[in-house]
Amino acid sequence: MTPKDFAKKLVDSIPGLPGLLWRLRHPDLAYPGSYRLTHLRRVLPEACRQVRPFMRRAAPGKQVFIFGTLHYWIEEGMLISLALAGLGHKVTFAYLPYAKYHLPLSPADLRRQDRYTRSVLKPARKLVKTISLLQVRPERELPSELEKAVQKTSTFDVEYVFQTEEADTGSDLYAMRLQRNRQAAQAALAWFKAHRPEAAIIPNGMILELGAVYQAARYLDIPVVTYEFNEKREQLWLSQDDEVMRQTTNALWQARGPLPLDDEQRAIVEAMEAARQGAKSFGDSERRWQEVPVQGSSQARESLGLDSRPVVLLTTNVLGDSLILGRNIFTQSMAEWVSRTVQYFAKRTDVQLVVRIHPGEKYARGTTAADVVYKALPTPAENIHLIKALDNINTYDLMRLSDLGLVFVTTAGLEMVMNGMPVVVAGETHYRKRGFTLDPQTWDEYFAMLDSVLTDPAHHRPSREQVEAAWNYAYRFFFEYPRPFPWRLISFWEDFEKWPLTRLLSEEGQAQFGKTFGYLTGEPLDWKEI
Repeated sequence: MTPKDFAKKLVDSIPGLPGLLWRLRHPDLAYPGSYRLTHLRRVLPEACRQVRPFMRRAAPGKQVFIFGTLHYWIEEGMLISLALAGLGHKVTFAYLPYAKYHLPLSPADLRRQDRYTRSVLKPARKLVKTISLLQVRPERELPSELEKAVQKTSTFDVEYVFQTEEADTGSDLYAMRLQRNRQAAQAALAWFKAHRPEAAIIPNGMILELGAVYQAARYLDIPVVTYEFNEKREQLWLSQDDEVMRQTTNALWQARGPLPLDDEQRAIVEAMEAARQGAKSFGDSERRWQEVPVQGSSQARESLGLDSRPVVLLTTNVLGDSLILGRNIFTQSMAEWVSRTVQYFAKRTDVQLVVRIHPGEKYARGTTAADVVYKALPTPAENIHLIKALDNINTYDLMRLSDLGLVFVTTAGLEMVMNGMPVVVAGETHYRKRGFTLDPQTWDEYFAMLDSVLTDPAHHRPSREQVEAAWNYAYRFFFEYPRPFPWRLISFWEDFEKWPLTRLLSEEGQAQFGKTFGYLTGEPLDWKEI
């Protein structure tokens, strides 16, 4: 053993020391806090009592595997497991007891958290098989294909933590994430080989140990469902044999796109758009999409000092957000796209470019899209206007005065088409190639497309049929793509109080959520009959 290895082993043997050393070396990252399953410990005995009568009456179901890590996914995953057990499925709930995804944990502390988790889950052991992947004898090595997938997941982790698209694979964080993800994949692969389930359920499926276990399931061709939550209550996104954050809507659009919107459906989309433009929340969502309501395009034009030259509106996503990771088509990153685009427009003095930074970047921890613009243009260009995340300008006012929209994957591009704007889409977003956007495949094609559209923007405006298709797609995506589900992660315990297992498993609950639980266990999602 080398002196370095001995020192590392000694540090790891002292509870809490690795985390302390990490914080001293990385003061910009948050303190790890503690690992608690307080709510689950409180409700689990009663939840088990509620499930038992339903289990006795249920028809035999499938062998289902569910995985969770971090306290919130473990708490929700355990209760989803109980719900599925109440529906007759034989459920295995597997977990890894990590508290924080960006900080290391000593082996001693990890063992302590594992023992604590087992004690909390003990009341459910006769109803749901619970296993710690720490207790599974792992595969010694990963197949090369799976190893590459785990490395990619670890890269996404670093980008996600630091909100960047340029992961430092030589960093301590990458080394730690790769080690954890590899261990998770090795353990999951070994368990899957020995106990191959009929269905696997994994939240997110793209980052952290969640992504590693998802990749292990896909490597063995095990049917797997990933799920995530949007801002609305009592619904989730789910995807079968795919990463849910890619928001793949091909089957939905194929089945529902040919159907015209009726008056009620159109009115729902109009109400949603009115709320967004007016800086109000909509429906069960508490999210406001703008900080200020619309003020009028003329006021926006005056406040920015725009003249009569054509206006191009570029709207960004949040750097490092899981919705943009792995969405590149001809770019290395969204940041590269922003950088090269503003440099192009700096030379096009016949056109004005407005760069609207995503409002979500007010919470940014690292580099922002605004920083990308400053770096690309050390000397400001008179025809380029930057609107930062906290600036009180409504994006919809900007849409009304713009002649062309440029987006990476943000849904603002969809709304631009709904407002009659031609839109160029640079990233792999869910509404790309639906027949109403301009979709370049290479840098050459991208810049040629800009040259062509800017020659005569009015000529490239979407047709009436394309605008109507965008409205149709908006309804399908915002109101049909999410599936009914009782418990949203952020408001989980409040939702669980409203929908305890007795109510969820009753006729009332199954009438509302039963199909979704079927989809989670691999029943084919038929978009024609939603």
